[in-house]
Amino acid sequence: MKKIIIIGGGFAGLNTAKGLGNVKDADVTLIDKANHHLFQPLLYQVAMAGLNPADIAVPVRSLLAKYDNIKVVQGKVLRINSAEKKVVTDFGDLQYDYLIIACGAKHTYFGNEHWEQHAPGLKTLEQATEIRRRVLSAFENAEKTSDRSLQKKYLTFAVVGGGPTGVELAGAIGEMSRYTLARDFKNIDAKLTRVILIEGGNRILPSFSKKLSAWATRSLEQLGVQVWTNSIVTNIDENGLNVGNERIETTAVLWAAGVKANSVDTDFTVEKDRMNRIAVTADLSLPGHPDIFAAGDCACFPDDEGKPLPGIAPVAMQQGNYLADLIEKEIKGKPRKSFKYRDKGQMATIGRSKAITEFGIMRLTGFPAWVAWLLVHIYYLAGFKNRFLVVSQWAWSYLTFRRGSRLILEKKWRFYNGED
Repeated sequence: MKKIIIIGGGFAGLNTAKGLGNVKDADVTLIDKANHHLFQPLLYQVAMAGLNPADIAVPVRSLLAKYDNIKVVQGKVLRINSAEKKVVTDFGDLQYDYLIIACGAKHTYFGNEHWEQHAPGLKTLEQATEIRRRVLSAFENAEKTSDRSLQKKYLTFAVVGGGPTGVELAGAIGEMSRYTLARDFKNIDAKLTRVILIEGGNRILPSFSKKLSAWATRSLEQLGVQVWTNSIVTNIDENGLNVGNERIETTAVLWAAGVKANSVDTDFTVEKDRMNRIAVTADLSLPGHPDIFAAGDCACFPDDEGKPLPGIAPVAMQQGNYLADLIEKEIKGKPRKSFKYRDKGQMATIGRSKAITEFGIMRLTGFPAWVAWLLVHIYYLAGFKNRFLVVSQWAWSYLTFRRGSRLILEKKWRFYNGED
């Protein structure tokens, strides 16, 4: 039996595990700090009160329960010891014949990590519910004050980063304030909400064509979103942020400006790019370590033009499937083949019935792109129950302009603090 350890239950790790399910002579252990697989492309919907956390997350155990040769452990990997071919964890040491590092990524503040407390990123369910709490609390605080300057501060939202996540967050806030919350508040006019999308480059969605980027900018502006390009954030605090020499007073700053790969401590040195991703060979193995692989957001693999593949779900899924096939064939004595990525294009949604899609020379905007975006995301959701719930939620929201998950959940949960 070959012992295969997978670090991470994201798209790369999960697809590797599924591909090795019930494979003869393969003993698989998947380790993750969380007990669930998270569909990150729809995480912004949880943050913007469109979906519940359970709609986009499924317990990893339930997804892999039908495979007798796969063990799932919720735990933390402390160190990789390649000399002894073992993984040191917080629940003991595990030996391996093959090791897959697929531990995902987290947001980065480019050396200003102290900004995180004032500007949460969006990579986990906990962060999504915290963003939802801050956004909805801002409207509640504006409602209960008569101070116009305070109301203006509460009704100002700043989203830093003009990539797909930033665009989706800004569009969702603009749409929610105009069409959903406007009818719920009496003391404020939610339609006057100010949403600012801040991008350091010369345009938003730089990975898309200039034409699609311009279309997305116009669509955001129609939702009341101000798009600031060539704008660099210089400071963030509890009362707002500084963009160059300009000050924006707000209690809700959302960070979507960059990510870096999570790290695992090792007994050897690995080459990494500026996003902390591990440089891998043609078969996704680490140089000098043919039994250790990296996949998904933590792997730096060049495309045909020499540019690193983006940290998106299709890349991680294809790499996971490839590694499962590679290991299965190698167990049977067959040689390795190089990984080849099939580009399935990219898409981003701006709001209700508005999205952009780009696949080669084919480009879609508006409602057709939104339908394509919707179908693709539903297709990739794990579990029929999740697909059914998401379709139901979206259909209801689309027809009524209502959002069914507008719950403010505080972190405090105790009634007593050591007192009777």
